[in-house]
Amino acid sequence: MRSQLEACIHAVNHIILGKEQAVRLAMACLLARGHLLIEDLPGMGKTTLSHALAQVLGLSYQRIQFTSDLLPGDILGTSVFDRETGQFVFHPGPVFAELLLADEINRATPKSQSALLEAMEEGQVTIEGATRPLPDPFFVIATQNPISQGGTFSLPESQLDRFMMRLSLGYPSVSAERQLLMGSDRKQLLSVLQPLIERADLLAAQQQVNDVRASDALVSYILRLVEATRTHAQLAFGLSPRGSLALLAAAKAWAFLAGRDYVIPEDVQVVLPAVVGHRLREQNSANGIGSASVIQSLLTDVPAL
Repeated sequence: MRSQLEACIHAVNHIILGKEQAVRLAMACLLARGHLLIEDLPGMGKTTLSHALAQVLGLSYQRIQFTSDLLPGDILGTSVFDRETGQFVFHPGPVFAELLLADEINRATPKSQSALLEAMEEGQVTIEGATRPLPDPFFVIATQNPISQGGTFSLPESQLDRFMMRLSLGYPSVSAERQLLMGSDRKQLLSVLQPLIERADLLAAQQQVNDVRASDALVSYILRLVEATRTHAQLAFGLSPRGSLALLAAAKAWAFLAGRDYVIPEDVQVVLPAVVGHRLREQNSANGIGSASVIQSLLTDVPAL
């Protein structure tokens, strides 16, 4: 099964050039049953990454382009009156997909953004008083432009906390961009990608990730990291219990991809920036987001043993 997952990662790396770490973190996020936020400038490959993951994993895929006039019904679905039957018939929205791309999520109003809260937390949506389950697996990849750009609405903390990881792809290296310019068109490559793992195997892999062992010493290390965020002089507030659970789940997924059935401190350290960066707020920062220097101080100052 791990060989199938490695084949999936290799196939995505053939599309998204020079971003092996980000692709592996995205796969770990999915295996841990989390949701992924990708924050970057337009044109960096955010949408391509989500589409490539859906293709190689054989997941049904829907994309929602978030705009200022988007309504919750455009995401969840709505009921339409059928004159022949004399009844209202529910038409599911794009949220009923196994992999949902919420493209430029911070260009929609908070009301529309919040339509995803129940879906991301509970795996279900409540529409017109009826609760409807979502597919399993259900994975949200949201992209957003930097908040400094015009026409954006900052995601509230409650929404940010529901994303297990936040990644930034960044500019490619010169060699990767050269290969991009001289190679095939990415859309053509996406069109020929084939599923490389069965849905049942993917669900089994997610269960195996959940069963990865974390020793008492490892859990104590995570607790020390969490406590350090809550007492750090530069931070307005620290990690919530949901954040500590996300850190452990992400570390288990990283260990699983590394071929181990137990977590080591290095697994926690690798996933820490992606898991906690969007959950921390600096007291004297212009945008409030936890900086790389603060996260590095956690890794440096908190002993692993």
